[in-house]
Amino acid sequence: MAGASDRSNVTPLQAQETARLEEHLKGWREVLLALDQVLRWQRPWFPLAVIGFTTAFFLSLYYLDPSVLTGVSSTIVILSLADYLVPILASKIFGSSQCRVSEQQRFHEICTGLVKTYHQFTDSWRSFFNFKERRPKMYFLLVLSVLLGMAWIGQQVHNLLLTHLIVTFILLLPGISICVSKYTGMVQRLFRRAKKNE
Repeated sequence: MAGASDRSNVTPLQAQETARLEEHLKGWREVLLALDQVLRWQRPWFPLAVIGFTTAFFLSLYYLDPSVLTGVSSTIVILSLADYLVPILASKIFGSSQCRVSEQQRFHEICTGLVKTYHQFTDSWRSFFNFKERRPKMYFLLVLSVLLGMAWIGQQVHNLLLTHLIVTFILLLPGISICVSKYTGMVQRLFRRAKKNE
C-alpha cells in the first residue's frame, strides 16, 4: 500500500512537520480533499475543468489588464478572504462531522506530500548553492545559459500566455505523473510477461 511505504520514508522531523501542517490546515481539509481529486483526475472531465478554469482566469486578467500594484493587492485580498472564510464555509457546507478513515488517511498523505516537496525543494536549493561553491565556472555557465534561454523564450511568447501555460502545466502535473506511472507499470508488466513466455 502506498501510504505505508510513504510513512516508512518519512523522517521524524518530517513527521512532526506533517502533524503541525495537518493541525494548521484542519479547516481546509474538505477543500484540499476535493482539490486533490481534481488534480489527480478522479473523473475524466477534471483535466478539461482545470484547463478551462485557468484559461478563464487568464482571459479575465488579459481583459481587465490590472496594474502590478492592483494585481498584487487584489491577490493578497483574495488570499486573506480565503484564509478567513474557507474554514468557516467548509464547516457549514461539508458539516462538522468526523471524516471517514480513508479521507483522514488521504489528508495525511497530502500533508506528508507537501512536507516532502518542501524538503526536496530546500535540498535542491542547497545542493544548487553547493554546486556554486564546488564548480563556480560551470555554475556561471549554467545560470547564464538558462537565464538567456528564458529571456529569449520570454521575448518570443507573450508574458500572460507563458504564465498561463506554466500554471496549467503545474496544475496538470499530478494527474500526468499518475498516468505516466500507470502506463509505465503496464509496459513493464507486458515486458515481464514477454520474458516469461520466452
